[in-house]
Amino acid sequence: PEGDSGFCIDVIELMAHRIVLSFSLFLYACSSLFFYFYTVQHITSPFFVYENVSSRKLLSKNSKSASFPWYLKSNTKINKIPQFFGGGIYKFLPWCYSSGIERQSKNCFRQYTQLNACRKKEIIMKTRIEADSIGSLEVPSDAYYGVQSLRAKRNFPITGTSIHPVMIQNLAKIKKAAAISNREAQRLPEEKAAAIIYACDEIIAGKLKDQFIVDGIQGGAGTSANMNANEVIANRAIEILGGTKGDYTIVHPNDHVNMAQSTNDVIPSAGKLTVLDLLPDLLHALESLHAALLDKSQEFDHILKMGRTQLEDAVPMRLGQSFHAYATMIERDIRRIERARKELFTLNLGGTAIGTTINASDYYLHHIVPTLAAVTGYPLMQADDLFDATENLDGFVTISNTLKTCAVNLSKMCNDLRLLSSGPRTGFGEINLPPMQNGSSIMPGKINPVIPEVVTQVAFHVIGNDTTITMAAEAGQMELNAFEPVVFYSLFSSITSMTGAVNTLVKNCILGITANEKRCEDLVSKSVGITTALCPYIGYQKAASIAKKSLKTGESVTSLVLKDELLTQKQLDDILDPYALTGPELPAEDDLAG
Repeated sequence: PEGDSGFCIDVIELMAHRIVLSFSLFLYACSSLFFYFYTVQHITSPFFVYENVSSRKLLSKNSKSASFPWYLKSNTKINKIPQFFGGGIYKFLPWCYSSGIERQSKNCFRQYTQLNACRKKEIIMKTRIEADSIGSLEVPSDAYYGVQSLRAKRNFPITGTSIHPVMIQNLAKIKKAAAISNREAQRLPEEKAAAIIYACDEIIAGKLKDQFIVDGIQGGAGTSANMNANEVIANRAIEILGGTKGDYTIVHPNDHVNMAQSTNDVIPSAGKLTVLDLLPDLLHALESLHAALLDKSQEFDHILKMGRTQLEDAVPMRLGQSFHAYATMIERDIRRIERARKELFTLNLGGTAIGTTINASDYYLHHIVPTLAAVTGYPLMQADDLFDATENLDGFVTISNTLKTCAVNLSKMCNDLRLLSSGPRTGFGEINLPPMQNGSSIMPGKINPVIPEVVTQVAFHVIGNDTTITMAAEAGQMELNAFEPVVFYSLFSSITSMTGAVNTLVKNCILGITANEKRCEDLVSKSVGITTALCPYIGYQKAASIAKKSLKTGESVTSLVLKDELLTQKQLDDILDPYALTGPELPAEDDLAG
């Protein structure tokens, strides 16, 4: 009947839904049973590490090699089956997630995915086995570092940073000089020496940096860093000679690269060379700062301002004199660093383990430092007492102390700059620092003295590093100091961070400083500090009375002096002349009388 057409449509739709549901359940059951009865028979648990393969490569407990059923082999198209059934059907039937069969099937899929991923990774990542006195380790076959470097990387996950790149280059320079000296001593074959020297030159040029994987702070007095260099150089030399990395019968890290050397003379020597390399940038930055401060001292020389002691008004001075004092202070820091730097030209290289020169030939002992001097270009000298030079680190303490002194001076100057520029309306406001960035996320228009602030923070860092270096040098025992790594890590950090701080201070602050001349003039005229300059002419008692009256009434000192007819306007002008007032000589009384 016509009225029953809607009912017929509903019945047809219901039947269609039931057919689709039944078909879906049938497909789901078939897929689950298929993977349950076949896959689970070939993949058993628990799983364990495949011998000589990465620990992530899972295999059956009862097999030494992978045994995959045909439908799990990575080169078959059937791999797409689990993607279909594991994805499409599960999404098509979300109400079946709690099914036990479904859970088992999902486990099978997960295990299959893990196995397939591991098989692919095995193809990509190959390893070689290297052994040391502790045991054997798998080393990536393409790595230039070896077992000792890898073991050290695992033992010392301290800072997350590797050896300083300049230190790496200086290790290579020492190894190059050693290869040359040992070749000339006829202890190292020409072919091996040539390969080692070539490998060292590549590292000096900046190559293979990623192969130095040892942390900057490490136990063992730097043995790990030394061996990292030995292994990288050895494996690169092996490669140059046509061998395979890890074949140390061709070039050995200890026997050939480290010949006639010890960590105990290589590491401190490399540390000194690195400081020598880093200091010129700092000295150049300080020279630029010195020049910029001198320029400002001349620019501001005519501006009279109030000097302050204990943050209270003292006596007038010229703004240029403040900046000249800063320049003189920085010049003294430069000279101090340069004097301390000279101590670093003396090396203990050739002393080997403790200074006895064990395992070093007589030729090597007398030629290693001159050869290294030729390689580096520095006027290096061998220490007269190799025992002293091996066990004591006072040279590093000295250079660190000069950096600390410089940091203290820089921070003091930056404190002054922040005070002198404070305001802009309610502070001293005598100078303006260049605005570099917004100062607040909530206060509109606020500009902060961010450059002096960061310099002061670097000063804190350098002062802390100096304490670390001092304690590390003190903690040495007997014939060796085991704490050289933290000395070098801290010292390199102090030099590089201070270099950056001084550079930004010059570029982003000092060069852009301007003076608020009117503000300086107003503060001087309102201050009672100028009464000190009047003492020689009106006497201390009258000057004190004028100062007290000025503070009480708010009237300026000069107006009170004129009102009491103690001095004439011309006499006041002569006495308060910026250069006469702030110079070493007083105006002559005859001039004042005139």
